[in-house]
Formats: sequence, structure tokens, C-alpha cells
Amino acid sequence: MPSAETTPAGVHEPEPVRPAGAEPVRPTREDEVAAAGSELIGGPIGRRALLGTTWWTPLRVIVLVAIGMFALGLVQKAPCYQSAWFFGASSQYTHACYSDIPHLYQGRGFADGLVPYFDRLPGDMDYLEYPVLTGVFMEVAAWLTPGSGGIQHQEQWYWFVNAGMLMACAAVVAVCVTRTHARRPWDGLLVALAPAAALTATINWDLLAVALTAAAMLMWSRGRSLAFGVLLGLATAAKLYPVLLLGPLLVLCWRAGKWREFFRAVGGAAVAWLVVNLPVMLFAYEGWSKFYTFSHDRGVDFGSLWLIWAQNSSNPPSTDFVNNAAVVLVALCSLGIAALTLTAPRRPRFAQLAFLIVAVFILTNKVYSPQYVLWLVPLAVLARPKWRDFLIWQACEVAYFLGIWFYLAYTTSGDAHKGLPTLGYDWVIAVHLLGTLYLCAVVVRDILMPERDVVRRSGDDDPSGGVLDGAEDVFVLGAAAHPPRHAAHFDAPQVDWGRHGLPPNGEGSL
Repeated sequence: MPSAETTPAGVHEPEPVRPAGAEPVRPTREDEVAAAGSELIGGPIGRRALLGTTWWTPLRVIVLVAIGMFALGLVQKAPCYQSAWFFGASSQYTHACYSDIPHLYQGRGFADGLVPYFDRLPGDMDYLEYPVLTGVFMEVAAWLTPGSGGIQHQEQWYWFVNAGMLMACAAVVAVCVTRTHARRPWDGLLVALAPAAALTATINWDLLAVALTAAAMLMWSRGRSLAFGVLLGLATAAKLYPVLLLGPLLVLCWRAGKWREFFRAVGGAAVAWLVVNLPVMLFAYEGWSKFYTFSHDRGVDFGSLWLIWAQNSSNPPSTDFVNNAAVVLVALCSLGIAALTLTAPRRPRFAQLAFLIVAVFILTNKVYSPQYVLWLVPLAVLARPKWRDFLIWQACEVAYFLGIWFYLAYTTSGDAHKGLPTLGYDWVIAVHLLGTLYLCAVVVRDILMPERDVVRRSGDDDPSGGVLDGAEDVFVLGAAAHPPRHAAHFDAPQVDWGRHGLPPNGEGSL
């Protein structure tokens, strides 16, 4: 295979003509970690390399790498697939291969042909506790699962079918991130190679909402606000967090005066969400509302800062207190993000604020499940495409992925105590919370000091911002109307923010 920086255009096609200032960004020349890593495949591309003469475009390479990493994640689940999901109280934890998918095939009535939201379930969970579009995804997988053989055989097939459908979602995420920043297609390799994403991809069904959100971000970057809204509404019908993106978008459109595009996006999101939810809401309200009542009533759970408090206090916080405190913290942080948006020396990039608001929601939530890292991966890549920072954060998430399963192994192995005790688990929680906070801190620094933003240092303004890209400000607060001054000296070439990247159908050589 040629160097990882070789690109696009067909074998017999000339390299596309690009406008001045639209040269593609070459990561091995911009990022020291990428340059060091490229030594595994021949090193950074040379000045005299012939570009645009290979089938291996960035998009094709990244999609294949993403599928390969997903497949490695499936292999990591092999001990559970063979036996650990079905035999032994703690073996699925000691092998770190747990997944909700096979357990919920029977536990949520799919094995018995029950209709989600309409048919009451036996046991403690009376209805399916997932949003409607995720329930549809689960039901479609159940339709594709062979009904013959024993229940173990069916659960194995159900996980395998879901894995295939989730792999398609992972490929969509890789494609969308790769194409969102036209001049930075190789940033998609961060998504494809994210180790925490490969390990958590088949724990639950989160990749469906992640794929729809990534597709929505791509549509917004192309100036298609209605399509963005529709996809975001569908994503919110699969998981609640995508609706949070409308908050930062409101403030950005306020600063840029792009009200028409914002309201088109909101309208599209509302209609799409209602199309999915309204039929179930009208005819099976109790089942439809289970997701919301369950989310409100569940107690403090794994991975959250609240769990550290609860496990180390003689007076742990009540569920109502945590619910109210989390709402207050999200509201305060949202106000802080709004103030940052309106006072920053340059209007923040949409991806930066999208990452921050979702990170705030996760950090303050009463549960931080290991698969929630999937929500952040594409947003983190678009917000801060820097290999060093991304890998630091991923290392923290991998540590947590191992920590939670070893902790559960400890709590389920009886007197054997195989695994990680409570104090060790609390430290692992702290590590993954601090890893996410670290990434938030560098994104905020990039907003306050835009010359440190690797995307803007390349000459772009907001390549994922669509109509916001290069737009003039119409409303700012404080010192935002004046040239920024920073106490820290920073040696970097001056850039002309606002230059546009490649046209949508162009692919850049890296």
C-alpha cells in the first residue's frame, strides 16, 4: 500500500483544480504524533511524491480501517460469545466482554415475539426502556434473528445480527467525519482507530444515534439546515443527547444573525422526532414514556462523579437531589458556553461547542456508561483533531473500560474477590472523568486563543459550520469586537480565517 498520505482521484483522473488557499492539510506535516506514527507505513509523504494516482483515497482507507477496528472489537468479545454470557456469574466481566445485547433479547421480550412499547413485559421492567427509534432498531434485529434452536443459539445470533447493523453505523460515522472537514479528510482516521470506540461499539445500541448525529453534522457543514434538523430529530428519537446540539447552534446563529437557518433546523428536528414518536405516544403512551420515567427514577449508577460520592459517604445523595443538581449544573455550564460563544475573540466553531455541551451532559449525569464515549468520539475529532490530546483521552477511557468490568468481577465473584475493589474503581472513574475534562479544557483554550486551534491554523474558519463558515458577526459582547490579546506568546504563522475549503465533491491529498 502507498503512504497513508497518498490520495484521491481515480487512477486515470487528474488531481482536481482547487481554489487558492484550499490545499489539503497533510497531518504528518502538521502533527508530530501523526508523523511519528506514519513511520510504520513508510513515513511522511515526500515533497516530490506523485499524488492523485491511486485508488486508495482517504475515505476508502478510513472506512476499511474503521471496519477492521470494529472487527477487532468483535474478536475481543469472542470469550463471551462462546460461553461467558451464558455460564458463570463473573466470567463475562473477567474477560471484559460484557454486552447488553444478548441479555436483553430474552429479557425485553424479543425472544417471545412481544412488541416493544405495546406489550407489557414480565419481571421488574414492565416496558422497553429505550427511545422509540432504538426500539425499532432492536426489533428489526429480532426479525432477522433465526427463531430455531435453543435460547443460547438465538441470543448469539441476535448479538451477531446487531453487530452487523452496528458495523454499518460505525462506517457511516467514519464517512461523515471524514467528509465534514473537506480539507482535513485524514482526521477521520482518529475515529476509525479510536480504541475505546472499538471496545464499546457492541455493548449497547448507541452507535445508531451517533451515526445519525454525525450525518446531521455533515449536512450542516454543507449548508443543508433542513436535512440537518431531520437527521438530528431522528438521532434524538434514538437517544436523548443529540437535541443538546441545538443549544450551541442557537447562540452561534445569534452571533452570526443566521436565524432563518436555525429555525429551519429546529422545525426539521421537531417534525422528524414527532413522526417517529407520535404513533407510539398516542397508542402506547405508558410504554412510550418508560424511557423518560426510567431515566428520571434510576439511581446513581456506574461511572459518574455521584457514584464516588455515594460510595464514600455515610449520607449518599438521593436520586431527587442528583437529578436536580445535574439539571442545575448543566444549566450553569450551558450559560457559561453561551457567554464564551458571545465573548470569544473569534466565533467558536460549531463542532467545538457541540463537543462541550455533550461532554457537560455526560460529566454531570448520574451515570457515565463506558459506551458513552461513542457519543463524544466524532465530536472530539471535529473539535480538536490533535493526535496527542485524542490519545490521552482515549487512554483514560480504555482504563475505565477495563476498570468497570474488573470492578463488577470483584462484586460478583463472592469471597474470591477477583477483580478491582471499590477504592480502585473510584480512582478509575476519576481518571476517565479527568480525561474528558482535559479534552474540554484544550477545546476551551482553542476558543479563547484561536491561533492555537489546529483547524484555524490551517486557514479555515469553521469548516463544519455551514452557513456560519466565514460569516460576519452581528452580535457580540465584551471584548469580542476588538482584536484579541493573549499573555502567552505563541509561535505560529498568521492565518487568514474564513478561507473556504474544497468543494463538496473534491477530495484532498494528504
